[in-house]
Amino acid sequence: MNEASGKPGIYDAGLGRNRANYVPLTPLSLLARSAEVFPDKPAVIHGDTVYTYRSYAERCRRLASVLSRRGVGLGDTVAALLANTPAMLEAHFGVPMVGAVLNALNTRLDAAAIAFCLEHGEAKVLLVDREFGVLAREALKRLGRPLTVIDVADPLAGAASEPVGMEEYEAVLASGDPDFAWTTPADEWQAITLSYTSGTTGNPKGVVYHHRGAYLNALAGIFSIGLRPDSVYLWTLPMFHCNGWCFTWAVAAAGATHVCLRRVDPALVYPMIERHGVTHLCGAPIVLNMLANAPESVKVKFDRVVDAVVGGAAPPSAVIAAMERNGFRVMHGYGLTETYGPATFCDWQSDWDSLDADGRARKMARQGVRHVLVEGLMVADPETLAELPRDGASMGEVMVRANTVMKGYLKNPAATDGAFAGGWYRTGDLAVRHPDGYVEVKDRSKDIIISGGENISSLEVEEILYRHPKVLEAAVVARPDETWGEHPCAFVTLRPDAGAVTAREIIAWCREHLARFKAPRTVVFGPLPKTSTGKIQKFALRDRARALSGN
Repeated sequence: MNEASGKPGIYDAGLGRNRANYVPLTPLSLLARSAEVFPDKPAVIHGDTVYTYRSYAERCRRLASVLSRRGVGLGDTVAALLANTPAMLEAHFGVPMVGAVLNALNTRLDAAAIAFCLEHGEAKVLLVDREFGVLAREALKRLGRPLTVIDVADPLAGAASEPVGMEEYEAVLASGDPDFAWTTPADEWQAITLSYTSGTTGNPKGVVYHHRGAYLNALAGIFSIGLRPDSVYLWTLPMFHCNGWCFTWAVAAAGATHVCLRRVDPALVYPMIERHGVTHLCGAPIVLNMLANAPESVKVKFDRVVDAVVGGAAPPSAVIAAMERNGFRVMHGYGLTETYGPATFCDWQSDWDSLDADGRARKMARQGVRHVLVEGLMVADPETLAELPRDGASMGEVMVRANTVMKGYLKNPAATDGAFAGGWYRTGDLAVRHPDGYVEVKDRSKDIIISGGENISSLEVEEILYRHPKVLEAAVVARPDETWGEHPCAFVTLRPDAGAVTAREIIAWCREHLARFKAPRTVVFGPLPKTSTGKIQKFALRDRARALSGN
């Protein structure tokens, strides 16, 4: 179209889209290709069970046919409360094969939060690992409405509870059609997954992904960490985190091999790396810390370098150095649920080779540069949107523009509009940009604490603290933590008649009313610093929390 005249130009007339030259992008096609090209290659390994790409694709189609027969179709939600198992990988393809939306639930949430997600997302079906049966039953009781429940009875699970639903996954799958004919979505903007992330209020926000974004971020993951058909990816990252940072789809696209792992334990991880020839893994800083500080008795020497991608708070230089000594090459990434996982990677520069261990660690601890499929990344003034100087000192908000940014927040137009104000996705993270273009996150404008890769709303924790009968005022900020990246640090002012109150009592109160990972690990008693208008000065509390950790 000629914009000046409004008439078709010579490159438009008679040259429209058709089925031969335009196909909507979807990660479903990525599995179809690998099943065609690598039918007999191991796709998924779980314990002693191995599924080839042919059988993996068949199992996904079986799941799709089962869901279809149960009336699940376009726009319906299928929730999954599952560990890192083949069933979770199959759900990432089988659910969207019928046009439905997968809601991979955080298994670390409490029953109230799970029930909220099921209700808010209008889940029609729930796939649940029996190890989480007690949690699922309590959530369903709170939900108060029926939905189809299919149990996954994984033989490698820990203490399994009684069945939650009336059907078992493998039996249901056996009744499915291995040749089920899934169709490409008519519109690549169609929703593919729903992920809940903590906001600045207690209830999580539902982040909606589309097929186009999932496809593109999967390809970006392949490019960024170097996946190949001979790669072996170990699942040390929860698949419910941003759909495993889209590696649930990326590994299949590369024709590589998934190695499932229900829980991260160095005594399991090191032998699995050796046994399966693992080449890649991802995780929060806690994962690297566990591997770096594992007892020598469980460590195994590798005959190759294992690429370890870490997200969240920057790992300490000592951890990076220890990982290198143990045969790992660390890469730092940065992103949010709203950006399908990592939007930046700290791409290696050749002149860093000459640096000492501390120098390399300082470079690698930065959040990095936009990946190949992020169209725009800037550190800008949040009011004017003016990009700030790349001087390593001017602090502004990190903003992203990409096809790999969410559609928006489910049923929350106000939050969606706020996140996209000015034509950029506003991360709420404050950073500087160095002269070489690499971004380094310094603080958060949002009251979110990221501990072990989990988002914790400080306002949610504060609300619970204020319910304590002896608490007058409370504020929660992040305290740096070498193990977890950071953890909630509570500053509490007691009521005049409170009497003796211990930190242990406050922590126990929070654990009683919150998921355990959200509870503070540090409690400091005393008056809270305030502005002249009575607002608590959180920046001052953050400084005190950092001082407690010697930072």
